Parts: sequence; C-alpha cells; structure tokens
Amino acid sequence: MAKFKIVLSDPETGKSQMVEIEGPKAVPLVGRRLGEIIDGTAVGFGGHKIRITGGSDKDGFPMRPDIHGGVKKRVILTKGVGFHSTEKGARKRKTLRGNVITEEIVQINMKIVEKPKKQKKPKQDKGQKKKKSEETAEEPKEAAESEKKKEESNVDKAESPKQPT
Repeated sequence: MAKFKIVLSDPETGKSQMVEIEGPKAVPLVGRRLGEIIDGTAVGFGGHKIRITGGSDKDGFPMRPDIHGGVKKRVILTKGVGFHSTEKGARKRKTLRGNVITEEIVQINMKIVEKPKKQKKPKQDKGQKKKKSEETAEEPKEAAESEKKKEESNVDKAESPKQPT
C-alpha cells in the first residue's frame, strides 16, 4: 500500500504542516497529476480546495510537471525544478520523476487554494449587541443625572437659612 508524507502550505499565513497518510486514505491520491485541484477531505482538511504542487520519490528525485506519466527519466535541463545552474547557458542531464503520483512517491507538496467559507451570524445577534451597547450608553447618562439632582438638593439645603426653633 501507498504511504505519503503530505506537506500542506498556506500561502496566506506562510506556514506549512506535514500530514502522514497511508493505506486506504492514500488511495484517492494515486493517479493524480501535478497542478490538479482536489478536495481537502482526501488529506484530512475538509472544506479546503488544495492544489498539488510537487513531490519526490523514494530515491529523492523531484517530480516535474512537464514530464508526462509516473516514470523516471533522464532529461537535459537548463533551468527549473531539479536544476539551478551557476553559469549562464549551462545544461545538465538530470534524473527526474514524472507528473503523476504513483506508489513510489513518498512526499507530496500541496498548497491551499481556497479555504472554507465562514458562516455569518444571524442578524438578531447583531441587533442584540446594539441594544446592549445602547443600554450601557444610557446607564452613565442616568447615573450622571441622579448625581446632578443630589448636588442640587445639597446646594438648596446649604442656601436656605436655618431657622431657630
């Protein structure tokens, strides 16, 4: 049975995480091609849309999107996946893996294309929040008014002359 290490990257946050899948959970990935967009439930991320971006086989050879099939080939490269030249115009023959996921693939690189949509809260909740904020805004006004009344009553008492009894 197939066993894959899946490296799932989130371009928005710049973070990635690794998930290991084996047995019957790995079967839906076999036969997929680089660049395909799949549902995240196959990897354990329900609701996400995920693009397969690359991978490598058991011998460490990288997958390349322009080599068709699940085969290993020796190709002359000038640039791109699997070759970075130090000199201008340099070419080199390198062994690479095709663009189809087979059981010989060990690592699969993926990135999140679309996250699940968040559900909006009902409009009633927003209305209740407004009511609470209005209530809290009214409470200080009422407290200030009651303090003013107390002060006025204290002032009235102080101004009135005391009559001896």
